[in-house]
Amino acid sequence: MNTAAPVLTPTTRALAWCLHLLVIGLLALAAGRAVTDGRPHAGVIVAVSAVCGLVYAAGPVLPRVRRSRRAAALWLAAVGACWLTLLALSPDAVWVAFPLYFLQLHLLPRRAGLAAVAATAVAAVAGFAAHQRSFSPAMAIGPALGAAVAVAVVWGYQALYRESEHRRALIEELTATRADLAAAQHTAGVLAERDRLAREIHDTLAQGLSSIQLLLRAAERALPQAPQNAARYVDQARQAAVDNLAEARRFVAALTPPTLEGTTLAGALERLCATTAARHPLTARFHLTGDAVPLTMAQEVALLRIAQSALANTVRHAEATTADVTLGYLGDHVSLDIVDDGRGFDPGRLPAPDPEAGGFGLAAMRARAHALGGTLALTSAPGHGTALAARLPLNPPSQLQPEARP
Repeated sequence: MNTAAPVLTPTTRALAWCLHLLVIGLLALAAGRAVTDGRPHAGVIVAVSAVCGLVYAAGPVLPRVRRSRRAAALWLAAVGACWLTLLALSPDAVWVAFPLYFLQLHLLPRRAGLAAVAATAVAAVAGFAAHQRSFSPAMAIGPALGAAVAVAVVWGYQALYRESEHRRALIEELTATRADLAAAQHTAGVLAERDRLAREIHDTLAQGLSSIQLLLRAAERALPQAPQNAARYVDQARQAAVDNLAEARRFVAALTPPTLEGTTLAGALERLCATTAARHPLTARFHLTGDAVPLTMAQEVALLRIAQSALANTVRHAEATTADVTLGYLGDHVSLDIVDDGRGFDPGRLPAPDPEAGGFGLAAMRARAHALGGTLALTSAPGHGTALAARLPLNPPSQLQPEARP
């Protein structure tokens, strides 16, 4: 029987079976001693013991007794009535009071259980004294001590059970919290990867497609008067499409950017300047200062993407005639400066980034630099050109953001 505890563990099942066996054993002892000692009404004592055993055995079997506290109380009252009847017939029934204490404390509310235990102890002492036709304080020691032990054991078990349930709830809460944290980290990783891909696509495919569009427009304007120039523009657009295709394949294969394959960062920047000058009416020059030192793949990719995006903005918006790209190794950091002689603008009046309008560039460049522990500064004024400076430490922080990892 365990109506108070919703879940039976192997330990509680073993304790319940021990209690059942104790009750049946004590009833059998009372019946057996009545027969062997030849007491009066021995047959009645055996019959009452059997009835009490049957009533007790019905409790664990009936589902309603296991589920309803009221039904359990009625069943307990029936068992108590049978026990009182047996106590009136045999003094050996006084020992049955001990397992009854556990049942009463287990099935009844705390106050009702204490009252039932006290009443059972008084009944046991009174019944035993009636059979002995005398009373002494020693007769009350056994039932009273048994009641005290039962109260201590049951209350101690209930305290341990509550503590166990509290720990189980804490473990479940911790498990749920860890699951939520894992989900949040997964979501953050997905968002960071989306942001990284957005910057990669903007700095490579989008810029390349924009260049192709400009070249095709130039070819369209030159086609009636200068077919040779139009053919040159078309050939340059075709080469830009080939480069974009290589970038797209790099996304799929997750390889090093094709611009950096088989060359250094300085070589890739010099080639970028040459390609930009060949495709657009812009003189792009590359300069290298300082002694080159090895950079991480993340640093090389970030600087190359910043240069690509900056030159693309110069071509599209600056109306510049010259642009100088300078890669400098300056002791504990590496710098990239892009300066043009275009029309310039007011940095304080830049519009908010609009991916659909192509306004992802400056925010993406700044994010790349910050992700590697660097900085990105922009200086410009209307009519005075634009200067962009990126600085990356040669020993970047160990805790890089996801998009900055090679």
